[in-house]
Amino acid sequence: MSEIEIQATFEGEGPAQEAWRKLQALRVVEVSGLPASGRLTATVDESVADRALHLISQIGGNTHTRMN
Repeated sequence: MSEIEIQATFEGEGPAQEAWRKLQALRVVEVSGLPASGRLTATVDESVADRALHLISQIGGNTHTRMN
């Protein structure tokens, strides 16, 4: 299955940390970045990409995606 890289930005540290925790609960491949800067990158399986994008959107994040 393909992997998708999602780059997300948030208005502050709190929403970024919330997204980080929830993405880990989705069992994404990897989450990295600096929540304190409001930015993170998640590598997800294609099967959970829609859920990950929806989660980020609900928290107020903006996303950019790329296929790996």
